[in-house]
Amino acid sequence: MDGTVLVADDDRTIRTVLTQALTRAGCKVHATSSLMTLMRWVEEGKGDLVISDVIMPDGNGLDALPRISRMRPGLPVIVISAQNTIMTAIQAAEAEAFDYLPKPFDLPDLMKRSAKALEQRRRAPRPVAPPRDAGDELPLVGRTPAMQALYRLVARVMNTDLAVLVTGESGAGKSLIARAIHDFSDRRTLPFVVAQAADLQGVDGPATLLARARGGSILFDEIADYDDDTQARVVRMLDLLDDNAPRIMATSQSDLAARMEGGLLRQDLYYRLGGVGLHVPALRERVDDIPLLAEHFLKRGERDLGAVRRLSAAATDLVRSHSWPGNVRQLENTLRRLLVTASEAEISRAEVEQVLGNLREAEPRAGVGFGEGERLSASVARHLRRYFDLHCGQLPPPGVYQRVLRELELPLIEIALDATAGNQARCADLLGINRNTLRKKITDLDIRVSRRRKLM
Repeated sequence: MDGTVLVADDDRTIRTVLTQALTRAGCKVHATSSLMTLMRWVEEGKGDLVISDVIMPDGNGLDALPRISRMRPGLPVIVISAQNTIMTAIQAAEAEAFDYLPKPFDLPDLMKRSAKALEQRRRAPRPVAPPRDAGDELPLVGRTPAMQALYRLVARVMNTDLAVLVTGESGAGKSLIARAIHDFSDRRTLPFVVAQAADLQGVDGPATLLARARGGSILFDEIADYDDDTQARVVRMLDLLDDNAPRIMATSQSDLAARMEGGLLRQDLYYRLGGVGLHVPALRERVDDIPLLAEHFLKRGERDLGAVRRLSAAATDLVRSHSWPGNVRQLENTLRRLLVTASEAEISRAEVEQVLGNLREAEPRAGVGFGEGERLSASVARHLRRYFDLHCGQLPPPGVYQRVLRELELPLIEIALDATAGNQARCADLLGINRNTLRKKITDLDIRVSRRRKLM
């Protein structure tokens, strides 16, 4: 590695470690704890690479990036920051930083990126930064600890080559997280391809899919719904990947480990997709983010529809207390409808109740009997405790997991078949599983299927 590196960080230990590592690698190093000193060096023409912290005693490293770009076009800047949020990564990308690493960073990884920056400084085209309002398009809004932990993990993995598995309930924002990983990574100028099962069909299906991605990213959405044949095709495609392969990501609202143990997901596929696991919390698990999300969607509606709306205090309380079984997607759809139907600039509680209909009253509530609305999980937990208590301090026979799953699956599928009058295609859609998967479960559970009376 050859060149002069300017290091700016108010942490003396980090300055020392970077100076020693870069010097051993063959670089000249100038290190400072002052942003003003860094800018003077840049203005004087010193340095082939800048490594800068964000929060400095005399300024913000991100705010300085446009000035560095104006003074020294093409001078690469690697941003390191302890503010490990997805917005920090977005701001670094918007300011055309060469790269971004959250603290604590991996030193060999930083050295690798530094070598790449020095090598590509003059001969490689600059990555195209996302548009200024890219962050506004992503409802990745949240100050709760659960979302901040997710953002930190996204920031750490977005520029790695590891496969990513994003889990969470329907509507929680799994695909948005996958898209953000792509859009704010080194691959952001390359295609982002959402793969369908049909894309893998035929002899040339996998090769064609790889060609479409061109080294960008491929997302397998709801991978748990893929049938056995499609799962095998995904595995064979992953076996074809080389050094220029696209980033592989997948989403699932199902527990893939449980599906693998139950024989519904190939073991080799599970381990190939399990490089990094990201879990998107349900909206009810981050209640304090609901008002922020509501404000975000109302502002977007103002821009898109020209409708200026705000929630009244009472309406905000109702929106915040609602359980939102459809998560962020349901919240967004509800607010978009309110933007159109609300009669005044301030949306009333009554208008929110009208849009939500009777859903709120029909939803389970914790702390009461199951027949009166107790959550299913609480009822199951009560029965499981009773089951364990019946063994008088001894453990039940091995295999509890599969026995419990079978006890839950059997009535669920039977009731779903009743509700759809025995129509297996509609039943599979209702359950959110593949039709072939449903057929296999019907066989394994010995369920008798007939054209039954439709219940709903």
